[in-house]
Amino acid sequence: MRVPIPHDIGKEEVRRRLHARSHEIGQFVPGGVADVQTAWPNEDRMDLSVKAMGQGIDGSVIIEDAQVIFEVNLPPALSFVEPMVASAIRQQGQKLIAPK
Repeated sequence: MRVPIPHDIGKEEVRRRLHARSHEIGQFVPGGVADVQTAWPNEDRMDLSVKAMGQGIDGSVIIEDAQVIFEVNLPPALSFVEPMVASAIRQQGQKLIAPK
């Protein structure tokens, strides 16, 4: 699943905000309890591994000039929740890159 979020703040500022707020991602998972691991294989990509409620989900955040793309690999057993997950990513993704 790919969820693009447009921005007009420049890649450098998106990078700075994601670095500063990546620790908040676990709070966006229902129940607020999730183990989130992040890694930056390059300056325009943050990889994620989220474990919560007995499930593991991997994904990435790709920073482009005018949008941030959240890519999430939902397990087949969770494909029915894809619309809800996409909606949550749009809402919470905006918060991650918004000014504080």
